[in-house]
Amino acid sequence: MERTLSPEEKIRRAEEIYSRRRGGHTSRNIATVNVSNEKNYGLLKKMILQIAICLVIYFIFYLVQNSNYVFSQDIINKTKEILSYDINIEEIFTNIMNGINSFSNELVQNDTSNTINDEENKNNNTVNTDIKNTVSEAKLASVAAENVMFAQSSNKEEQNLENNNEQSNNEETKKLEELTDEEYIKIFNLAKPVEGIVSSEFGIRDVDNPIASKDHKGIDIAANTGTEIKAAMDGTVTISSTTGSYGYHIQITNNDVSTLYAHCSKLLVNVGDNVAKGQVIAEVGSTGNSTNPHLHFEIKRGNNYINPRDILEF
Repeated sequence: MERTLSPEEKIRRAEEIYSRRRGGHTSRNIATVNVSNEKNYGLLKKMILQIAICLVIYFIFYLVQNSNYVFSQDIINKTKEILSYDINIEEIFTNIMNGINSFSNELVQNDTSNTINDEENKNNNTVNTDIKNTVSEAKLASVAAENVMFAQSSNKEEQNLENNNEQSNNEETKKLEELTDEEYIKIFNLAKPVEGIVSSEFGIRDVDNPIASKDHKGIDIAANTGTEIKAAMDGTVTISSTTGSYGYHIQITNNDVSTLYAHCSKLLVNVGDNVAKGQVIAEVGSTGNSTNPHLHFEIKRGNNYINPRDILEF
């Protein structure tokens, strides 16, 4: 029993029939041949080319023999003479095809040669690159070795310099240790702190005044009140005081040598100040245990008091 088609199916089938008729297609399946083998396609192409060449040659021969109006009579006669010779068309065709094949083989050989040359160039480039890298690595290694040798040499030189410096310092220290206190202090090249007359000497003295010490640690230099007192050497102010038996007094220290300036009327520097030899640091006075204006001046190396007359001329 035949199935009844719906209106949509009828329309769809009508469109398919119309499309087939318009495009010239049939409902038959068309078999397609896919030639995937490139070699077979190449042989077919050569066969067609050979047939075409043969047809062209035969057409030329026919045209020459039967066309009296195209060429002059002399050309026709010469051509007939040539054609009268025994021409082996098959041999000519074979020679032509051999030439074509030879040309094709040359192209293939050229491609192969180019490919080989490219590979050789790549290999050469690779070898050259390896050589360059090896040379660069060798240079880097050489530079590194030179740097190591230079560093070792520098370290040796520094070590030798340090050893020499240490040896020199030890020798200088030994020489300084061998010096007397007076010889050692003279190295600092002291200057007189004030101009005046020495009124009391260094050392043990016979005095009746109870405020005067019997063991005098320095010398007294008489001067008018307000006279400028100058630093006898370079150094740092370690004492700047207004109390005690020394009254207003200052101490300046340089390494293990110190100088003291006592009984001043005015102090012009503070503890921690760095002063230069000849710099004004105070003024003469009579503060503390003092009976008249003067400068009490002391020189010490460590805890040893040195007679200023052994160092300076007053």
